[in-house]
Amino acid sequence: MSTPPTRGASSVPGLADDAASALVVGGAGVFVLGVRHHGPGSARAVRRELERLRPDAILIEGPPEADALVSLAPELEPPVALLAHVPGAPARAAFWPFAAFSPEWQAILYGTSAGIPVSFCDLPAAHSLAAEDEEHEDGMRADPIGSLAAAAGYDDPERWWEDVVEHRGDTPFDVIAEAMAAVREGYEPDGREARREAYMRKTLRAAVKQGYGRIAVICGAWHVPALTGKLPAAAQDNAILRGLPKVKAELTWVPWTYGRLASWSGYGAGITSPGWYHHLFGAPDRPVERWLAEAAAVLRDEGLAVSSAHVIESVRLAHSLAALRGRPLAGLGEVTEAARAVLCEGDDLAVELIQRRMVVGDRLGHVTDGTPMVPLQRDLREQQRRLRLKPEALDREIDLDLRKPLDLERSHLLHRLRLLGVGWGTPGESRGKGTFREIWTLQWRPEHDLALIEQAALGTTVAGAAAQRARDLTATDKAALADLTSLVEQCLLADLPEALPEVLAALSAKAALDTDVTHLMAALPAMVRAHRYGDVRGTSAEGLAVIVRSMLDRICVGLPVAVAGLDDDAAAGLLKHVDAVHAAVALLSDDSGNSGDSDGGASPRSRWLVTLRGVSDRQDLHGLIEGRLTRILLDSGELDDAGDRMARAMSRGQVPARAAAWVEGFLAGGGLLLVHDPRLLSLVDGWLTGLSGQQFTDVLPLLRRTFGGFAAPERRAIGERVRSAGGGGERRGEQDVDERRAAAAVATVLTILGKADG
Repeated sequence: MSTPPTRGASSVPGLADDAASALVVGGAGVFVLGVRHHGPGSARAVRRELERLRPDAILIEGPPEADALVSLAPELEPPVALLAHVPGAPARAAFWPFAAFSPEWQAILYGTSAGIPVSFCDLPAAHSLAAEDEEHEDGMRADPIGSLAAAAGYDDPERWWEDVVEHRGDTPFDVIAEAMAAVREGYEPDGREARREAYMRKTLRAAVKQGYGRIAVICGAWHVPALTGKLPAAAQDNAILRGLPKVKAELTWVPWTYGRLASWSGYGAGITSPGWYHHLFGAPDRPVERWLAEAAAVLRDEGLAVSSAHVIESVRLAHSLAALRGRPLAGLGEVTEAARAVLCEGDDLAVELIQRRMVVGDRLGHVTDGTPMVPLQRDLREQQRRLRLKPEALDREIDLDLRKPLDLERSHLLHRLRLLGVGWGTPGESRGKGTFREIWTLQWRPEHDLALIEQAALGTTVAGAAAQRARDLTATDKAALADLTSLVEQCLLADLPEALPEVLAALSAKAALDTDVTHLMAALPAMVRAHRYGDVRGTSAEGLAVIVRSMLDRICVGLPVAVAGLDDDAAAGLLKHVDAVHAAVALLSDDSGNSGDSDGGASPRSRWLVTLRGVSDRQDLHGLIEGRLTRILLDSGELDDAGDRMARAMSRGQVPARAAAWVEGFLAGGGLLLVHDPRLLSLVDGWLTGLSGQQFTDVLPLLRRTFGGFAAPERRAIGERVRSAGGGGERRGEQDVDERRAAAAVATVLTILGKADG
């Protein structure tokens, strides 16, 4: 490989000092600039080379259907991406991302500002999206940058590219072309790549036919050898392109994020440090000093003490590391190590903060209202402005007070988007009591625009589309009862009164036909929450109370049958439903759903507890179920013989495994009961000490699971009670303890609590 001159010689008559790979096609001068996608050094070099060459046409690697969108580029704020998708097939989509430091983006900006026609020359998206089975062929190709880096003795391709390209004052396009030709020697492109390069040459020939005399081509360096030198005949390329599958593809600009610039969709290249590359592009002078000063500011914003002396010392260290490693300029590795050692003082969390904020970055692009959009996208943009909810790339938490009209509208919007499959907001656990607050974590991702496009047929507004989506979900026979109840809840949260009657009608019909009590129990909590949200938010949910009452009545009738003959897994599953229904019933007011009940107008809570009391008295219950029902009734003030029930459950006539399951069910609500009720603790103590060694071993996993679920203070308190019981002192109202027997009990219980060494 020859050493590049300051300016390479051109083979085009009348043109001197051209660094691009030049050739003559039909009398036209064609200059091929091989670049690395998203390379800041390449971006600066491309801009300078175009300003020097002053071509009368520019061809850029990308889908030609986007030619009509080029004129919008100057109004956009990168990072942005070209989105190509097949209507009705969301899986068939591709993105071509652009950052400010992308060479292709700089070529577009130069062409539009200079009035030079700019066109894309890659295989049309209509063909590439049709051949989805070959979508990943390109990923099987060897990494050319890696091959060149290895040949130069580098083990890191990124570091090699930085040293030979990004940290130079210019990009040696002719040397890059020569290097790629060497790497591709003997290489046979796969089918997809052959079609792409054939179409690039076809577009190039078409530009020459149109009379352009100076044509600049900006493409990935890998493709330069396919566009220079002795080119295949046009007939050969046409044969490769003949009969390609085709689909209808639509294209538009969408916002992109730096966090997604590592995507391999569209351009087969990605980067892991877009924030660093943005910095190199925007600060070509003294980039190391500026970077570390900005890193110090980021750390100060988080309350960390970082002085100017720290910055000066970190800059020295970064330059020293680069000199020791023979690098022309400190790269990302050197500045990161310097920041870790000096600015962060070895704190990995502080280094991670710099990585997230600066190395990757939180930049989110912006497209203008003039960009082609479906009405659904435009409606969302308008609502985002009206509700002051700005899309951002990084997670942002918001706390909504539903008593405030603005926050209530924000909640409605976020819930409607979730119904449409647009997960811009993720609801979290609200802090404090009451149902008037919601916590959301917001993060905008480029895929959300694709989801909005795919849902565009549902309506022109977010509210209308969400309502239609709810109706469509009720129309399928596959919708389970729990799905329909969840849908009712979503309709109320999203304030979709126009969809609610159809959803409630479908729910009522499904509930009337469903004979599985566990389905009803799984569905009831969402219905109760929906009923409560209707009250809290002022949303009308007429007919909801009747459905809730009907479902609860059928659960009360069917539960005694459902608890019979259960194995361990079935009992554990039913227990979750029982707990969920019990919690839901507690949310219902005493007059919920009462309209002349046959049982004299009993409240939902009374009906439910009467059912549980009747079931708990049965002799054929699984130990887990019986123990849990006993605890629920005790906590509800419905039992005064809980101690006697526990004594019977743990008597010597019971199988130890069943007794352990009973204890697990009874103590599932927490262990404070054993702390405050000496009799219950004594019963558990006596049962444990009465087990044989083998019996204890058999039930130990159940006991560990039970006691392991207690909070640490509860376990500590139980241990102290057991320890005091074994201390030999007098206890109020009891005889002196047999210390030898008590010591055995203490050791056993402490083993269960995981405190044997204490």
